[in-house]
Amino acid sequence: DALAGARDDCDLRYAGKAPGDVAMTQEEINDLLVELGRAGKRVVRLKGGDPFVFGRGGEEAEALRAAGVAFDVVPGVTAGVAASAYAGIPVTHRDAASAVAFVTGHEGPGKEASALDADALAAFPGTLVFYMGVRNLPLIADALVAAGRDPAEPAAVVRRGTLPDQRTVTGTLADIAERVADAGLKAPAITVIGPAAALRDSIAWFERRPLHGRRVAVTRARAQASGLASRLAELGAEVVETPAIRIEPRPVEGELAAAVDALAAGAYDLVCLTSANGVRLLFDALAARGPSMSTLRRNIRRNVDLDRDEGGRAAFDARALAGATVAAIGAATERELAAHGIRADVLPERAVAEGLVEALADIDVEGRRVLIARAGAGRDLLPDALAGRGALVDVAALYDTVVEPLDDAARTAVASADYVTFTSASTVRKLVGSLGGDAAALAGARAVSIGPITTAAARELGVDIAVEADRHDVDGLIDALLADAGSQP
Repeated sequence: DALAGARDDCDLRYAGKAPGDVAMTQEEINDLLVELGRAGKRVVRLKGGDPFVFGRGGEEAEALRAAGVAFDVVPGVTAGVAASAYAGIPVTHRDAASAVAFVTGHEGPGKEASALDADALAAFPGTLVFYMGVRNLPLIADALVAAGRDPAEPAAVVRRGTLPDQRTVTGTLADIAERVADAGLKAPAITVIGPAAALRDSIAWFERRPLHGRRVAVTRARAQASGLASRLAELGAEVVETPAIRIEPRPVEGELAAAVDALAAGAYDLVCLTSANGVRLLFDALAARGPSMSTLRRNIRRNVDLDRDEGGRAAFDARALAGATVAAIGAATERELAAHGIRADVLPERAVAEGLVEALADIDVEGRRVLIARAGAGRDLLPDALAGRGALVDVAALYDTVVEPLDDAARTAVASADYVTFTSASTVRKLVGSLGGDAAALAGARAVSIGPITTAAARELGVDIAVEADRHDVDGLIDALLADAGSQP
C-alpha cells in the first residue's frame, strides 16, 4: 500500500474518481493543492500510473505554477504499460508491433465532438491501448472495424492491472466487447488491440501465480505481519492484514530488569527464546539497561550468586549470550537471532515447546541457571520440564499480546477472505474476541493453523481448522496453504 509509509499524523484527503463517483471535481482538486501549498504544507498528490498520461497532472501543475506554488513531478509507470505487462502483453515487440499509441476511450469515437480520429487509429501500424474505455468499448470496436481495422485482430481487456485481483479477457476486435460484457468486467480497465495482444497466451505470468485470485487474511501482530503478507503477495494472493493482536513490550524493571542484568553479567548457562518478538525485545531490554552500571552491580550482588570484582564487566549486546547455550523455537526466531549475530545451538525440528523439551533432553541442566525469554502468557510446559530436571529457571516475560480492535473494514475483509491464517493460539483467541466471540463470522474462510497448539485453541473456540501445517513455522504454514489452494476449485 502506497500509504503505509505515511506518518500517523498525516492528513489524508481522498480525491479519487470513478465512473459516476467523483470525490472531488478537478477544479476542487486544483484549488485544494493551491490552498495547501500556499499554507506552507508539504503535500504529495498521489496518483496511479503516471501523472502526465491521462492523469490530468499537467492541469494541476499549471494551476500550481499560476499560483506561484513550487512543485516537483515524480514520473510513474502508466497503466497502458504496467497493466499490459502484468497481463503478459508487450505493447511493442520486434515481430508484432514497432509502435504503440495511448488513446483515451472515455468518449465514443462516433460522437460528433470526439477528438478521436477512427480512420487514423485504424491505420496505425502498431498496438492501440485505450484508457477508460470499457463503457464505450462496443462503440470503439465498431468504429475501428468500420474504418478498416481487421476484425480478427487480437484484443484484450485488463481490469485492475498489477493488483492482486487483476482479471484479463481476451478475444478479437470483433467480439471483445461481447466477451467483456459476458465476463462482467467493469472499470478501471485498459483495452489492448493489435497482434501483440496474442502474445499473452505464451507470456502471461501474473495471473498464473499459485495464489492468484485468493484473498488471505493475515492475523499476526502488525509488526510481524508484513513478512508473511509480502510472501503471500509474491505468490499472487490478495492479502488483507487484520492483526488480531498487538505486541506490547513490558517495562524493563523489577524481575525483568534483574534477569536482563544477570544475563549481561554472564549468569545463565542456557538461554531459551521462543519467538522472534522475544529475541528482538530481549536485545532492546539489554540496550535499555546498558547505561545503568551502578544498578547492574547492585542487582548482580542481590540476585545472582556470582563472585565479581569491581572491575568485572557486563555485556549489553550479543556478547551477553557468549557463554551460554542458546536454544530457539522456530525458523523466524533463528533468523532474528542471526540478525543480532547469534547462531542458535539448539533448534528443534518441531517448532513448539514440546519439540524444544525433546531437543534439550541430552543437555545437562541440573543445577544450571536457565533463562526463558518469552511472552507474559506463555505456556509453562518448558520451564516446568527444565525445573523438573533440576534447572534453576528464570522466566523473563518481555511482552504481552493484547487484542487489536477490528474496524468495520477489517471485519468485512475477514468475512470475505478465502483463507484466514493463524500463527499462534493467541491470534485465534484475540481474533475471535475481536469478533465478539462469534466464530461463525469465519465460517466462509478456510482456516490455516501453524500447528497443533493453535489448532486446539481454535477448536475450543468453535473455529474449524481446514489446514494444519506439518512444519510448525511460517514456511510450513505457507506450504500447507499452497497445497490446499492447489486442491481447491
